[in-house]
Formats: sequence, structure tokens, C-alpha cells
Amino acid sequence: MLQLNLPTYDYKVQKRENKLFIQDIIRKKYVRLTPEEWVRQHFIHFLLSANYPKALISVESALTYNKLNKRSDILVYDSSGLPFFLVECKAPNVKLTRDTLQQALVYNSVQQASFVAITNGLQHFFFKVDYLNNKFEGIPQLPPYPRT
Repeated sequence: MLQLNLPTYDYKVQKRENKLFIQDIIRKKYVRLTPEEWVRQHFIHFLLSANYPKALISVESALTYNKLNKRSDILVYDSSGLPFFLVECKAPNVKLTRDTLQQALVYNSVQQASFVAITNGLQHFFFKVDYLNNKFEGIPQLPPYPRT
């Protein structure tokens, strides 16, 4: 698979019926290895290496927007159980655009996380959401996980 702009980790892959599956330590199962999943699994391990608690990371959280059922790629909760950080993952060959950010912000309008990121594994953009003034601003790096 493609080398990403994320820390490497000791991933586990299985082959079944000529298809590759990668271990997802959050969902505790092997999932189909697609380019987007490759990015998602690396980003999860990036979060863990930054001391984000594994127990408070959710993958493919269901949400409803305009009566449509959607899923956020990665959602991290704070210690109170409130959404803290929403991450939208794309395959490495997918360019990150305003549309990508808009998708993440739409999902976040339901989840109400304080921070949002979009990544294709090669580029990562981080944003702080200001609900009081109905705006968001880019931040230079991964937000630190809040410790109480």
C-alpha cells in the first residue's frame, strides 16, 4: 500500500477470497482494506500515538442529516462523552477540496464537535469550530486531547 504522511504502525492484514482485510482495533474486527480504510486506520493510530484514549474513539458513527443516513469516519469524544473531534478520511488519490471540508462540516453540524479534520493520508487540515460566532478557523496541527 501507499506510504502516507502519517506515522507507520505494525498493522495486521488478512487475505480472504482474494480480498485484503485490515485489523480495526476500534471496531475489534478485520475490515475490507480500501485506500480510504488504509488512511482511516493510520489516522486512528496517529490519534493513539498522540494520547487520544482508544475507548473514546468511534469509527463510522451513524448520523442523520436531512433525513439521510450518513456515517462520520472517526469521531472522538471528550471525557464527558461529548463529541470533541470529527475526522473525515478520503483515499490518498482524492484531492482535499472545499467540498471535502463542507462534507465534514455538514456531518459536524449534527455531531457538534469542537474540532474537525479532513485527511487523505498525505495532507491533513485541522479546524476549530466556533459555534458562538458560526464560523471555523484553520489550526496548524492536531488539537491536543483535553485532560481534566
